[in-house]
Amino acid sequence: MKPLITEDERQRLLAHGQARADGQAIDPLPVVRLFTPDAHLTWLLASLDSADGDTAYGLIDLGLGMPELGTVKLSDLASIVGPRKLPVMRDRYFQAARPLSEYARLAQENGGIVD
Repeated sequence: MKPLITEDERQRLLAHGQARADGQAIDPLPVVRLFTPDAHLTWLLASLDSADGDTAYGLIDLGLGMPELGTVKLSDLASIVGPRKLPVMRDRYFQAARPLSEYARLAQENGGIVD
């Protein structure tokens, strides 16, 4: 099974996670966008807990019109498949255009993650 994130993305997520753990008030650009191609689930991840290396923080959109900031385990995402048995995938072309808080604000206004 292919990893959900690249090593470079892991290092950037961990750096943001360490900054959060150190109490820094950061609002980073999301590092990675994960999605299910057949179930309309999307995760914009901005940090990774350096203590366990598995718990990610970001914007979670389960396709129900109520996106929210929260945590998710990468190991849990790796086990998810959609109705056509397609796994969670990494958007290889994702380039964050705004800080996580702005994605969250727009998602809450629009009922889902935009762009």
